[in-house]
Amino acid sequence: MRWRRRTPGPAPPAVFVVGVPRSGTTLLRLMLDAHAELAIPPETYFVPDLIEACDGEGLDRAGVVGRLSTHPRWSDFGLTAGELVDRLPHRGPVDAGSALRAFYAAYAAHQGKRRWGDKTPVYLRHMRTIQAVLPEARFVHVMRDGRDVALSVTGLLFGPDSMVDAARRWERKIRRARRAAPKVAHYLEVRYEELVLDTEPALRRVCEFLELDWDARMLQYHQGAGDRLAAIARSRSRPGREAIPAGYGPQIHALTERPPDRGRVGRWRTEMSADDRAAYEGVAGALLEELGYELGGSPTPGGAAG
Repeated sequence: MRWRRRTPGPAPPAVFVVGVPRSGTTLLRLMLDAHAELAIPPETYFVPDLIEACDGEGLDRAGVVGRLSTHPRWSDFGLTAGELVDRLPHRGPVDAGSALRAFYAAYAAHQGKRRWGDKTPVYLRHMRTIQAVLPEARFVHVMRDGRDVALSVTGLLFGPDSMVDAARRWERKIRRARRAAPKVAHYLEVRYEELVLDTEPALRRVCEFLELDWDARMLQYHQGAGDRLAAIARSRSRPGREAIPAGYGPQIHALTERPPDRGRVGRWRTEMSADDRAAYEGVAGALLEELGYELGGSPTPGGAAG
């Protein structure tokens, strides 16, 4: 498949934060978004569909604006259709890369910043597709001890029904991402445990990967977290499933309005029952060990460096 690229020169690296839900992707998004140069919108979800729609001959400007402005997430971004259309090519069909760059650049400009990124966890399975149209994309895969992920996600409206189901989801998604990683030009693994326990060195490593100068404001991300999360406070319908009520998004991310909490690391040791731990490790124990997390005892907080 061939994709046309109309940018006049190499674009600066664009971060795509991905990962299994409840692994710390929102935490990293808010940290990076606190940088003076970088704007990361609420989760987009439309990128794979827009790429598919532009396949072949592309869309005209009206087609791009129509698809994005009618997307269920559009109101989260605070943009007008005019802000988007002004950045689209004025002649000929619009390819996927140009359409996406126009959207992200419009969002960044709206936030008074010059660089942009994305944080949509499910793009974990679309990395190669996104890279094909945005060669500047750099994927940061946030990983967390799966047992802590399970404790955080079970009971949520979008969560699994059991520890076994949680373990299967976690293992499947991480293994799929790691199989795809060698075919992605720019891929970095960062641990949630690093972001919480050793925040500045972890963020400096991410900045180096993104060719982004260090900005100490990232360490104070929590001061603006509430305002940034307010964009996802509306209710959300889900065809065939229970609707997500207004305020649910900020509620489940409320901890990001405080500095990193070391007590969130290794919660499974005290909060997970022996039966649940055994069930989880029975499914995903091999991957936990592969990533450097100890089974049945004290976890290794940082795991193995990715």
